[in-house]
Amino acid sequence: MSGVGPVEPGEGTRAWDAPQADAVPAPEPSHGRLALVHARHRRAVFAASAAVVALAGGGYLYATRPEPPAPPAPPYPSQVLGVHYLGPATAPAGTPRGSFGFEVELSVQAGPPVTITRLTQPYAGLTLRTDPHIPVTVTSDTPRKIAITMRVTDCEKVPENAGLPFLDVTLRNTRAIEAHSFILGERYARNLNDALQVACSNDFTSSPKA
Repeated sequence: MSGVGPVEPGEGTRAWDAPQADAVPAPEPSHGRLALVHARHRRAVFAASAAVVALAGGGYLYATRPEPPAPPAPPYPSQVLGVHYLGPATAPAGTPRGSFGFEVELSVQAGPPVTITRLTQPYAGLTLRTDPHIPVTVTSDTPRKIAITMRVTDCEKVPENAGLPFLDVTLRNTRAIEAHSFILGERYARNLNDALQVACSNDFTSSPKA
């Protein structure tokens, strides 16, 4: 018995027998380079933004930082100036009779320089002058010596026994101007009384003491 079997497909008619074309890489999308440029630009933008944020944060911290404490005010001149009595001194040549001298030292303990703008004594029958002449500026590292020459002009107006004689001094520094009285101690009182007694025991004034 003859029959016809299934028809065999011819060569090249099956799907897996189709000729294979050479592999060709897919073309790069037209927007690939633009994306790369955009990615690089985005990184730069991020870096710049981070820098701006950091700068702004630093500026805020600087603006809100606590203020340093103000430096302390300099002391008042009377708090730092010392007037120290050194002892009797010879009156300069050519001074009138009834004159006598003392020597003092001015010193500043600390702070800015102090200027002595006036130096007097409280007795009406005495005159006073200084060498060097006032004003005198004293610094904390350089004491100054001043020679004081007094002269009796009226024995009736000087004390018979000065208990605590003092000098009136006007001071100035960068903090203030002050008038202050300095008591120079017992030795100055004793030397002053001796000099007054000697001066008024001589016949050189219009109204000498007995």
